[in-house]
Amino acid sequence: MKRTTVFSLFFITLGLLSSCGSDGESSNTKENKNNLMGNPFAEESTLDFQVPDFDKIKNEHFRPALEEGMRIQLEEIEAIANNEEAPTFENTLVALEKTGAVLKRTSRVFYLLAGAETNDEIREIQQEMAPKFAALSDAIYLNTNLFNRVKAIKEDLPNLNLDLESERLVTYYYDQFVSAGAELSESDKELLKSYNEELASLTTKFSNLSMEAMKEGAFITDNVDDLEGLSEAGIATAAEAAKAAGHEGKWLIPLMNTTQQPVLSSLKNAEIRKTILNNSFERAQKGDENDTRELIVKIAQLRAKRANLLGFESYAHWNLNNQMAKNPENVDNFFAQLVPAAVKRVKEEENELLAFVQKDNPNATKVNPSDWNYYAEQLRRAKYDLDEEEIKPYLELNNVLENGVFYAVNKLYGLTFSKRTDLPVYHEDVIVYDVFDHDGSRIGIFYSDNFARPTKRGGAWMSNLVGQSHLLGTLPVIYNVCNFTKPAEGQPALLTWDDVTTLFHEFGHSLHGFFADQKYPSLSGTNVPRDFVELPSQFHEHWALEPSVFANYAKHYETNEPMPADLVEKIKNSTTFNQGYRLAELLAAAQLDLEWHKIDGNTEIEDALTFEKEALERTGLLLEAVPPRYKSTYFNHVFGGGYGAGYYSYIWTEMLDNDAFAWFEANGGMTRENGDRFRKMILSIGNTVDLEQAFIDFIGREPSIEPMLKARGIN
Repeated sequence: MKRTTVFSLFFITLGLLSSCGSDGESSNTKENKNNLMGNPFAEESTLDFQVPDFDKIKNEHFRPALEEGMRIQLEEIEAIANNEEAPTFENTLVALEKTGAVLKRTSRVFYLLAGAETNDEIREIQQEMAPKFAALSDAIYLNTNLFNRVKAIKEDLPNLNLDLESERLVTYYYDQFVSAGAELSESDKELLKSYNEELASLTTKFSNLSMEAMKEGAFITDNVDDLEGLSEAGIATAAEAAKAAGHEGKWLIPLMNTTQQPVLSSLKNAEIRKTILNNSFERAQKGDENDTRELIVKIAQLRAKRANLLGFESYAHWNLNNQMAKNPENVDNFFAQLVPAAVKRVKEEENELLAFVQKDNPNATKVNPSDWNYYAEQLRRAKYDLDEEEIKPYLELNNVLENGVFYAVNKLYGLTFSKRTDLPVYHEDVIVYDVFDHDGSRIGIFYSDNFARPTKRGGAWMSNLVGQSHLLGTLPVIYNVCNFTKPAEGQPALLTWDDVTTLFHEFGHSLHGFFADQKYPSLSGTNVPRDFVELPSQFHEHWALEPSVFANYAKHYETNEPMPADLVEKIKNSTTFNQGYRLAELLAAAQLDLEWHKIDGNTEIEDALTFEKEALERTGLLLEAVPPRYKSTYFNHVFGGGYGAGYYSYIWTEMLDNDAFAWFEANGGMTRENGDRFRKMILSIGNTVDLEQAFIDFIGREPSIEPMLKARGIN
């Protein structure tokens, strides 16, 4: 299953905007509109649901709108902090929820484009603004007067007679301020500010360098025979990619953001496979301008110093303090239950693969990492008589989305969808849908952007362009971004099975946003701890193979014939295939993330690659044939995004999602009654309750790891 989601990258990295921003308008905002005359971000969009008017938005609008938005929000913050009236819930916390309207609507569009349709000017603005955003965050969370008001409200909470969501908001803000350093001395606050600004610049630089390194690592050949094993459509796509990159007459295979590359399961030439995997391994450690080795050491050390300053043993201890896992020791204990089983299964899988390797190379004694996926595909065909190319014609993109993903959520929750062609989009590949609830009311607008392109970073993710809030009177506008291979002109977009689960996964995130039912934007929808946010997405992957759903979308793109029953059975039988490898590469990446972030501020790291090797050795995950899903040098989730000390969450929530699905299976499966219960108890609660208890209430007991192990076939 795909595990490449980067959810709400910007708003997680810069917590201030999801915490303090809003889509509302304050009077102070309106007084400053003259500074943005003619700028489309000066006012709320007049389009449906306040969707951005992409036809009017140009690069030159971003810098002034971001800067003016920051200036306006600072004025709003100062007005709240220096209010001479006694602090109340309304004049402090509700007021905070209404700040930052211009900044939020600008930054949401800006960071969408920075990820999905970037260019040199956007990258330059991104690098320039990163320390300014950090400074704005500090200006909010290190404001002594503002914190004193929040603290006074927190101390008076038992006497305020607030509803439960409002009580939660008080606790949320207090914890945010304390975690950000509000209780530090003035001198320590100044030191913290310097750390924050430098980290903002370094992580933004890492994100841009890793994207450029991925682009530069593409494999280019002038000999089509090098691509033997790819389908005709795949070869045509490679030719078009080369032409688009200025290499007409050649063929180009772009790198994906992960270590392993999808084409390695098909390419017959072992040397070409090795070259492509080496390109992936070495993309950001070649001593060129995209080398990130020194950068990640600086980031890890600065994060450690920052955490120590805040009173924590390490960055991991600081970051996990408000997560479900609580601390890195609990994650280590969780992994200790998985690593031995995963490594044992890897060894078994490698022994099976070696027999296939020896058919081509009788003297082989091991499976090379560049060969694993190629021979795994051969083994899968032998064991299950299943060929990925055989199933692709039944997995056409639009059919999977509209008759698979949308059909499943209709059965579970009663949602329906209607395509729109009247709203502007930021790229011609983007498709827009209205989203209707079971009673026919519109609950949001959905943007679907599915194809890889040079201007898009790797992976798949979801975020909001407009957030849900009863306080602000806004409904969600949500986008999913994926990186599926775009077909040659005139050809259908045919998906792999991993691509199918990615579509279901990302729309699970979207449902979490569409079903938001909160008053306050800071607690709305997907604004939840990292190790809960992946639960809705990973849970919805399970419905891709539900018989009625599968039968509704798995149809041949030419004949509309359903996938033959024997082929369906082969897919089901193969779901636990190669799961030792998949779990081990994921565990290795998650463990690397933790090891980088368990250091203290005095730890000296001379070489990033040596640190990486020793970390994997120490945790039993240095497996020659199974490299981490991401090496440190291009681990953008961690060093460029918001997943630092948080990548474990994919595995943590895998335990939860399999447990939740097991509950469905034991209680009647895909029914509206069960779907509505999941919506009410999980998808619509935002961050308004204790989420661990919410899951226990849904499942009826403490979470169990057994359904996860069973699903992976390693129990």
